[in-house]
Amino acid sequence: MEEAVKVFKSLDITVLEPGQAEYRRAIATSNLLFRFSRPDCVVRPKNAIQVQTIIREARSKSINVTIKCNGHSYAGHSTAFSGISLDLRGMKDVRLDMDSKTVTMDAGCQWGNVYETLISGRHDKFIINGGRCPTVGVSGFILGGGLGPFSRSFGMGSDTLLEATLVTANGDLVTVKKTDDKISKEGRLFWAIRGAGGGNFGVLVQMKLKVQELSNQYGMVVAGRYQWFPQDGFTDEVIATMDDFYVAKWPNKLTIDTTWICDLRQNTPDGIRFNVTFDGSKDEYARWIDKYIRHPQLKEPLKRRVLPEKSTRFLYETLVAQWLEETERAYPTNKTYELYSSFVFKNNDRAAISKVTRIIRNLMTVFRQDFRGEQVNFLVTWIHSGGKAASEKPTESAFFWREAVFHTYITVEWVDKWMERDMRLFLAKVKRELRPLSLNGTAAFINFPDRDFPTQFHEKAYFGDNRDELRRVKQLWDPDYFFRWAQGVRRPGDPDGVFEDMDGEDKTDQLASEQWARSWKYYESKDIQEDLEDLADLGYGEDE
Repeated sequence: MEEAVKVFKSLDITVLEPGQAEYRRAIATSNLLFRFSRPDCVVRPKNAIQVQTIIREARSKSINVTIKCNGHSYAGHSTAFSGISLDLRGMKDVRLDMDSKTVTMDAGCQWGNVYETLISGRHDKFIINGGRCPTVGVSGFILGGGLGPFSRSFGMGSDTLLEATLVTANGDLVTVKKTDDKISKEGRLFWAIRGAGGGNFGVLVQMKLKVQELSNQYGMVVAGRYQWFPQDGFTDEVIATMDDFYVAKWPNKLTIDTTWICDLRQNTPDGIRFNVTFDGSKDEYARWIDKYIRHPQLKEPLKRRVLPEKSTRFLYETLVAQWLEETERAYPTNKTYELYSSFVFKNNDRAAISKVTRIIRNLMTVFRQDFRGEQVNFLVTWIHSGGKAASEKPTESAFFWREAVFHTYITVEWVDKWMERDMRLFLAKVKRELRPLSLNGTAAFINFPDRDFPTQFHEKAYFGDNRDELRRVKQLWDPDYFFRWAQGVRRPGDPDGVFEDMDGEDKTDQLASEQWARSWKYYESKDIQEDLEDLADLGYGEDE
């Protein structure tokens, strides 16, 4: 490692090492499950040539590389525990070309950086099909498929990808395009990175996306949010209302995400949050709500709590304003532990949807009873898909779950580290009850990954029937398996691994213990004040 660091520094590549304040900021994470992650160094390239140097040097010295675009991975896949943290956040140039209706961006951008180009140019009526949260990195979003507020109108984020430039495992710079012959080596790579590209075939350094035009002539977006806490709780009538909502044939230009909330940290009952995005007029939106929502406690607020806005104002107030507010959350100031899992549902079977909603209601009852008085939170977020996102065949790109109408992810969050075992046991129960109802009894969304998926399961869960072709593409572009990580694409013939606990019940404190042993075993304090600041960042010292 020392030799590699010398090479990087000699070529003016920024290297951050333990003991430096900037290193501590670079590895900061809001999920305290990864609180002891300590890579040997953080390397911040400024351009693609420097990325090539880093990959070639790391490969020649068998150094593990973890790619970090913005560190938003729910499962911590962009968090480095050893080796090099390849931090791309210094690469964030964005070029908007309204003549060709394209936007070209570096891999270290956040969606807020990209949306700003439309806002500053006052390009009303145009949308870039990116993420809901402006702090999300563009690369991980697109490479995983990408679900945003306009996916139902324009397809998955990866469907709008026109070309991508990557540094391959041998350090070559390769550009692949939508126009490449599909059976060529480049065409197969372009296919693979649209849904399975994160950390599997190379380091994405730049990409070009199509800029989309809204369908309404005024360039307006109707957007809003409403939190519904039913007066009498989740009665059968309320659950039936949600069943109606989930099986409704909403138009493609309307996206309504929902989050079921069971937050014991707040003095509120269980509720459901609705986030609305509509490409049209407020009157038209109201007619759709009237058509499918009967419950007065929900119908009227859903119509009232929205505003029509110019698309640039929508991007700024709804998205970029959140980005400005959430910048501080890039650091672990919220001091919470988090676990996630995801499921994929269709909506053509009301009985199946009804079973899911009733399971969630029962789980919330159990959560509230078992953890009364604890600082814990249980969320079930339904991301609205379908529409244009379902128009492609599952084999048109690596993103397989085209039938999905809802990508549903579970969040379990807690404050006290001693709660980890109970939280893992509860999430295991959630997975046992909901996994059989997910598509094919296995489906999950790679953008909402579950770190506890066993090695013999994750490729089937994320990639479905595309997994064999993905392995063949892996063999083409990374035959020596340089880009290797726990839930990555393997090569043909690679073993699936030994059987593991499906639900992760027995992994309590495993991450923290392994990180501590690896990174802190031979630790010697050189600056006690700095070490105390590190511990404060990790949440120690305030309440003990």
